[in-house]
Amino acid sequence: MKVQDLMEKNVITTKEEITIEDAIKILFEKHIGSLIITDDKRKCKGIFTERDALRSAVKKIPLNTLLRKVMSTNVLTIKEDASYAEAKRLMSLNNIRHLPVVDKEGCLVGILTLRKILDELVGIPTVKS
Repeated sequence: MKVQDLMEKNVITTKEEITIEDAIKILFEKHIGSLIITDDKRKCKGIFTERDALRSAVKKIPLNTLLRKVMSTNVLTIKEDASYAEAKRLMSLNNIRHLPVVDKEGCLVGILTLRKILDELVGIPTVKS
C-alpha cells in the first residue's frame, strides 16, 4: 500500500503570519489536529498541531503571537509514492501523528494522519465533535 492511498488530500494550510489564536480557531472549526504552514509554492515551512497549541497555553505565550514564532519548523515529510511501511516507520520513530505528503518537487499534496490510518486500516471511524 502506498502513502497516496491513505493520505487526506484536502489539507488545511495557512501562512506563518497568522496568530496562535487564529490557528486554534481553525483547528477547532475544521475539526483537525494540525495546520500545515506553506509558502506561495505550497512548500512546507512548518506545522502547528494541537500539541503546539497546548504547549503555547502552558507556557502562557500570548494568543496574538505570530505562528512563525511557535510552529515546528523541522517538518518531516514523505513522498506520495512512498510505502505505507515507510510512513509508519517515520511516524513511529519520530512520535508524530501528522505527516505531510509531498510530490517530486516537494510541494504539499496531502497529509497522512494517525486518525486517517485508524479509520482506513482498522475501521475505527473518526470522531468529529
